Amino acid sequence: MGSGRWSTDVYTAAENFRAATGRSAFAYSDSGARTVHPSLDPRGVTVRESRDSAEHPASTPIAVLFDVTGSMGGVPRVLQTKLPQLLGLLLRKGYCTDPQILFGAVGDATCDRVPLQIGQFESDNRMDDDLANIVLEGGGGGQKTESYELAMYFLARHTDTDAKRHGRKGYVFLIGDELPYRSVKAREVRDVIGDRISEDIRTETLVAELTRNYHVYYLLPAGTAYAGDRTVLKRWRDLLGENVLELDDLDAVCETIALTIGLNEDTTDLDAGLADLADLGSSAVRTVGKALTPYSRAVRRRGRPVRAALPRSRGGSGSVRL
Repeated sequence: MGSGRWSTDVYTAAENFRAATGRSAFAYSDSGARTVHPSLDPRGVTVRESRDSAEHPASTPIAVLFDVTGSMGGVPRVLQTKLPQLLGLLLRKGYCTDPQILFGAVGDATCDRVPLQIGQFESDNRMDDDLANIVLEGGGGGQKTESYELAMYFLARHTDTDAKRHGRKGYVFLIGDELPYRSVKAREVRDVIGDRISEDIRTETLVAELTRNYHVYYLLPAGTAYAGDRTVLKRWRDLLGENVLELDDLDAVCETIALTIGLNEDTTDLDAGLADLADLGSSAVRTVGKALTPYSRAVRRRGRPVRAALPRSRGGSGSVRL
């Protein structure tokens, strides 16, 4: 997957059609669907791929998975409305080369009907389609844990990228407000994904496996049930260190993802990135600046990042009217 080119004109046309007909951007979920859409069903999937091509010669895989339980159900709606800004920053501002974005959703495998939804890595408007097919579960177990580790298991063992072959890492953004379980259960892996593994796998082990091929981040937005919760933050910081970001405003998710990638790729610095947001008229400048100031310092401390040696893509990456 990952072929084709994103077009804001196509996105806008679809948006105008929905407005004219009264259709929801999440028609599948809003119609009452409570089973995973076939296009997002992880069960039996061998691999989700991010591949280079003539039109995308240096693909950058980006997986964005969000908790769709409880108060987090609004995240995909925000992402859907801000997709053009996300792609615009990544491409037009040259924050990374040839982004291919996979959207997915996380629930609770102990109690939810749809505990894991996984799209494809896409470069064109099919990523909007994947968002539209997500079930906004709205449940959750109420015990301050969701099945993030199940999502990490899938990403670690069921994705394959050309970036990896070139010695480059992709990106994983987990957006949520709760803890992962201590381990991924063999039974849940079998029931949800279809793999048969001999024993449970500790979450620390999965993180170590996943971070071989991806930079992994956890975003905790304000206004969610456990925003600012010290237990949640400590656990994720134990797992991911500096890659845990707190957001004052859920609406700043897309801009934060784009600038995080730009900082890590060394294609922008925080001041320049915030200036880019201001130029675009974004209202997220303050929130993004606050969220990324500690991370920006950490990036400077650890020196030049992995992708710095790659050619930048300033325009001409195939996006239309971003």
